[in-house]
Amino acid sequence: MEAISNILQVSGEIERIIVDFAILICNLIGVAILAITVAKSIWNYFHRDRHVKLMLAHGIALALEFKLVGEILRTITVRDWNELAILGTIIVLRGAISLLIHWEIKSERIIIEDELKVQKNQKP
Repeated sequence: MEAISNILQVSGEIERIIVDFAILICNLIGVAILAITVAKSIWNYFHRDRHVKLMLAHGIALALEFKLVGEILRTITVRDWNELAILGTIIVLRGAISLLIHWEIKSERIIIEDELKVQKNQKP
């Protein structure tokens, strides 16, 4: 019986290590995407690209998705209700921010499409 208990304890520790590693990878990918997006956006801004805002919003949304996955994975390792409440709040806030960014992307696309229509109508 003690052997089974030891096996379960070891498997629990292995699971925790794997989950912590997956959380770390998701967070690092999110940070890398955000850093690359900001660098590209700054470059495109100085080169007068009109679609910088849309590109930046897409990058932020993608980075947030990876960060959100990391937070969801973190729910596996929660030990008490207090941690769960904090984690739930973070997930809700990141989800709300993600929805707002997607709304901004949609609005920016409509503006770009309207500009393209006006440009087409102005050409002889």
